Amino acid sequence: MKLRPLNDHVIVKPITEDETTKAGIVLPETVDQEKPEKGQVIEMGPGKLLDSGERAPITLQKGDRVIFKKYSPDEIDFENEQYLVLREEDVLAVTDEE
Repeated sequence: MKLRPLNDHVIVKPITEDETTKAGIVLPETVDQEKPEKGQVIEMGPGKLLDSGERAPITLQKGDRVIFKKYSPDEIDFENEQYLVLREEDVLAVTDEE
């Protein structure tokens, strides 16, 4: 089975990173609740349906690493994997970091 998002929804695989201080102390990601989240785009919908009946295409591509606000996505479990579903407008930036 495959997840197929509708309209301008994007499915993202979350990337979790623990932050390390200069002294070598590892800070879990729960320390800063307001920081943006990171993830990798897995699948996108066809785009937002406009009032004219046309679709505005999604500008993201599969594999893009994106940054988005922490509380914008909905969490889903699919085939024992956790994914996030959010609208394209909730994505703040695309990053090229690995």
